[in-house]
Amino acid sequence: MPELPEVEVTRLSFANAIAGAAIESVRVGKALRWPLGTAPQDLIGRHVRAVRRRGKYLLLDLDQGILLMHLGMSGSLSFSRRSCAPGTHDHFDLQTDQGLLRLHDPRRFGAVVYAPGEDSPQAQKLLGRLGMEPLGPDFTVDLFHAGCKRKNSAIKQVLLGGQVVVGVGNIYACEALFMAGIRPTRKANRITRVQASRLHAAIRDVLSRAVQQGGSTLRDFSSAKGENGYFQLEAMVYGRKGSPCRVCAQPVRLLRQGQRSTYWCAHCQKA
Repeated sequence: MPELPEVEVTRLSFANAIAGAAIESVRVGKALRWPLGTAPQDLIGRHVRAVRRRGKYLLLDLDQGILLMHLGMSGSLSFSRRSCAPGTHDHFDLQTDQGLLRLHDPRRFGAVVYAPGEDSPQAQKLLGRLGMEPLGPDFTVDLFHAGCKRKNSAIKQVLLGGQVVVGVGNIYACEALFMAGIRPTRKANRITRVQASRLHAAIRDVLSRAVQQGGSTLRDFSSAKGENGYFQLEAMVYGRKGSPCRVCAQPVRLLRQGQRSTYWCAHCQKA
């Protein structure tokens, strides 16, 4: 699943190219996770002012309303100056006078939803419960620690839940917990202020480096320019079950938490 770094990389790869574009046509293919929420022809003539990100959602600000895009489990966006016929798994096309924005999604868990505004019920249904942006100024150690204190679940599950901090997906949660030296099974409400500070810094560091590396391409992720990510090549624990830890040389372990794979080092993550 594309996580925050992949979504941010996607945004950066086409945001400037589509800014100011006028929508000329809209094609909706097979049904996605949620309906568009408006007639496709009603978007024709509107202009794309900017592209933002909130968690794993891309927000296309229009001169009237917004389009919220989610890549789901296997989705990716492409932006091209030249138009071409859609393929079997191309389920949404936004043709503009500056190029074609296309959603490719084999599993169709992604979505494109129109909302009159970010404060509208349609948008708040998707965005209203999201936690703090980990790369934003409002993500402070004190607020992060306070959020953890309210949760009785394992810290790994809290990071994935998105209600305390948003967008820290499975790869990056494993890496941040390793960097902070914290066991993935430790109860969030037992995280100390010092540990929260280490984990806060680790989350910022891991996500920032992932964006710089173009995200992680484990299967088929690529940016809107068709470029792969390389963060997975420098992962300390993720995907390395049985391999020696890059710090202590003990074998990396694997456990299942909430149907997700957790990679960790029992020697380095004792807290």
